[in-house]
This record gives sequence, C-alpha cells and structure tokens, in this order.
Amino acid sequence: MGIQDIIAGKRQWRAHMARVRALPPDYRIVYAEMQKYLFKVGPVDLPEGGLLPGIVDFFEEGVAAGKGVLEVTGTDVAAFCDGLIDGRPTYADAYRGSARRASSGSGEAGAEPTE
Repeated sequence: MGIQDIIAGKRQWRAHMARVRALPPDYRIVYAEMQKYLFKVGPVDLPEGGLLPGIVDFFEEGVAAGKGVLEVTGTDVAAFCDGLIDGRPTYADAYRGSARRASSGSGEAGAEPTE
C-alpha cells in the first residue's frame, strides 16, 4: 500500500464521516454504536468493504422517508448488525479457528508413538 492509497483512503473516510454528521441526531447515535459494535466483532473485510457506507445509504433513505432510526433498524440494533454480517468471516471466527489449530497441535505433541 503506497502513500497515495493511504491518502485516498483517508479522503474516503472523511467523506463518509461527513455523510454521517449530516444525519439527524438519533441516526448518528445509532450509527456510532453500530460502528463500535462492528469494529469489535465485525467482518474481516470491514475496512475495505462497503458495509459502513451501505448503512449510511440505508439511513439516508430512512431519513428521506421520514422514519425514525428504530423504525429502520428495529429495537434490537445488535441483532440488526448481526444480520448484516451473517455469513461473513469475522475476527471472532478467525480467532476461534487459530485457537482450534493451536489446541489440536498441542495435543499431538504429547501423544505417545504407536507401533
């Protein structure tokens, strides 16, 4: 990744956050909580994927339709987020996979040889 890629990425992020700041306050609050949640448990491809901009698109449509944010997401925002990342590999999945490989590898190290 070159310096031009980093600069372009920062420009995209700033433009994205400007769209978030243009949302009504209730949407901004829910977006911030969703963003925190997705950064903690979210998909591995979150930084380069279109999930966060897609959420802003979805929220902008809700605002245009005159709906409140919980009318758009439902009252269980975590479940809404889980639905968005369903089927995508997450950091938690990667961690579980590496833990399984480590535990299966350590079990073989102490095994008795068979004849």
